[in-house]
Amino acid sequence: MRIASFVSSFLLAAFIASPVSAEQVGEIGVDWLGNDIIIEAVHDPKVEGVTCHVTYFDRGVIDRLQKGNWFEDPSNSSISCRQTGSIVIGDIELGEDGEEVFKQRQSLIWKSVVVKRIYDEKNDTLIYLSHARQVQDGSAKMAISTVPLYGQAAVWKNKE
Repeated sequence: MRIASFVSSFLLAAFIASPVSAEQVGEIGVDWLGNDIIIEAVHDPKVEGVTCHVTYFDRGVIDRLQKGNWFEDPSNSSISCRQTGSIVIGDIELGEDGEEVFKQRQSLIWKSVVVKRIYDEKNDTLIYLSHARQVQDGSAKMAISTVPLYGQAAVWKNKE
């Protein structure tokens, strides 16, 4: 009973700590084992008018039982971001490191898929990078999407 309580508390804390939630807009079954590709719409909380669609792999119960690793999904993800309305940019990080916009756990503790936003001032472009974050071994699996602001009537709330 204590383990279930701990796991529930951990998952609740992880959910509350995530920067923004996503709305599932698609689910594609890929095989008879119950494995799916999930498609979620992520709205940037600090940039109105930009929507990113993130895809990731969700292992089915049969696959989890067959492989013996119950609590982990693959690190693979893909991202595509587009202008979906008038762009209004709030107080975003302007440094090279950017900031985390979205995080989805891919394992109980160690791995998650992360979306970061970086502003490329020289090219007047918002860059969205999807990558896996693992405590051990890391991961070179990543995807990138850009939203050019050049020629757009983007409004900056706090930029001088």
